[in-house]
Amino acid sequence: MVKNKFLPFETHIDKETALDILQNTTKGADDGELFFERRRSETLGLDDGRLKTANFDASEGFGLRAVCGEVTGYAHSTEISEAAVRRAQSTVQLATHNGVAQLAQPPARSNTHYYAPIDPTDEISFSAKVDVLKEIDDYVRSLDARVVQVTAMIAVSVQEVTILRPEGGEWSDIRPMSRVNISVIVEENGRRESGSAGGGGRQSILGHITEDDWKPKAREALRIAIVNLSAEPAPAGVMDIVLGPGWPGILLHEAVGHGLEGDFNRKGSSAFSGLLGKQVAAKGVTVLDDGTLPNKRGSISIDDEGTPSQKNVLIEDGVLVGYMQDRTNARLMGVAPTGNGRRESFAHAPMPRMTNTYMLGGDATPADLLADLKDGIYAVGFGGGQVDITNGKFVFSCTEAYRVENGKVGAAIKGATLIGDGATALKHIRGLANDMQLDPGMGTCGKAGQWVPVGVGQPSVLIGGLTIGGAGR
Repeated sequence: MVKNKFLPFETHIDKETALDILQNTTKGADDGELFFERRRSETLGLDDGRLKTANFDASEGFGLRAVCGEVTGYAHSTEISEAAVRRAQSTVQLATHNGVAQLAQPPARSNTHYYAPIDPTDEISFSAKVDVLKEIDDYVRSLDARVVQVTAMIAVSVQEVTILRPEGGEWSDIRPMSRVNISVIVEENGRRESGSAGGGGRQSILGHITEDDWKPKAREALRIAIVNLSAEPAPAGVMDIVLGPGWPGILLHEAVGHGLEGDFNRKGSSAFSGLLGKQVAAKGVTVLDDGTLPNKRGSISIDDEGTPSQKNVLIEDGVLVGYMQDRTNARLMGVAPTGNGRRESFAHAPMPRMTNTYMLGGDATPADLLADLKDGIYAVGFGGGQVDITNGKFVFSCTEAYRVENGKVGAAIKGATLIGDGATALKHIRGLANDMQLDPGMGTCGKAGQWVPVGVGQPSVLIGGLTIGGAGR
């Protein structure tokens, strides 16, 4: 449990005073709230046996918001006091003082929590974390003489939020997070390659610092690095591709997920704008955004406006059936909020964001999909990518991929990039396997300068006719 819980109305500002300021700020507005936050985080990084990173951060503050139509007035401060909230009020009212609206109904109440209210930063000592990192370093080096560099990281945090609404309602949540990551560089005959693995979620760090947890991560990072040592230059051209399960869902997240967020569709800037009820993917393709998965990295019990998290179907059997919504865009589009109003911190206004976004599996086996691949690649891991939301065009680099000919998985390939657009890729899905997985808990999503933790997932997927960038055929 969290020691000395964050209780801003007991330690920083009188609740009745705060409510009076909020009610005056939102008079004539459509919506608004006071968002209080306290956050603590610690990151330790060991590089080549030496502690290279040791950060502990603590912050607290509030954000005051009023929304009139499409106009948002927002002000924030690291000082939580009556004087600071009143200063924020004067700023917010500059944008919203002419409003004549009625306040929207408050969020529904929910007592469901999808993670324990714990503080991973306070579970074990600094020295104990360093000892685990050193054990990881020693273990990886003992596995293979080709290892020349090991980087291991432990990251833990807890975020406590309290939301006050103009009607007087109060919502709160305690959000833990923990993660272990391992990267390895190997060298052979003058060639160096890397591999990485890791994960975590909204849970205690204790489960991630046991040998049963970190040793498989270490072996996986080493395996990927060794595979890449023998990788051949990737071919180039239009080819069929099988994506592996789990983390390759990052392509779905970027190329499709962002395009299904409410603000882009309300403004007509998404490739999916105006397509509700239309066939946007192959039959059998169902995509969800689900913030209710216990202990997952992208899960939230309530969003940053107080709306309970939900399991939202976005695409069902290939048909677009919904968007992800915060309160503002839902109101302007005449639909219900979906629990996707998220913000990086008190210094940011909320916007529609993904939580855990994934595609459901099908009836085929992964072997069935590969058997259908006559001339293509099998992509298991992904690194960085770029996406244009307006047209869904993407470029993603593969960190682990293999050449496939006549259904046989062949040599590992290096330097492969996937080029295409999300809307077309969805329609070119030719097979879904029965091995749907969520990623191990390592996703962070950026949008408009804000970063939030997310989850992704999918089964093995066969997609026809993607452009592969590589060295040539």
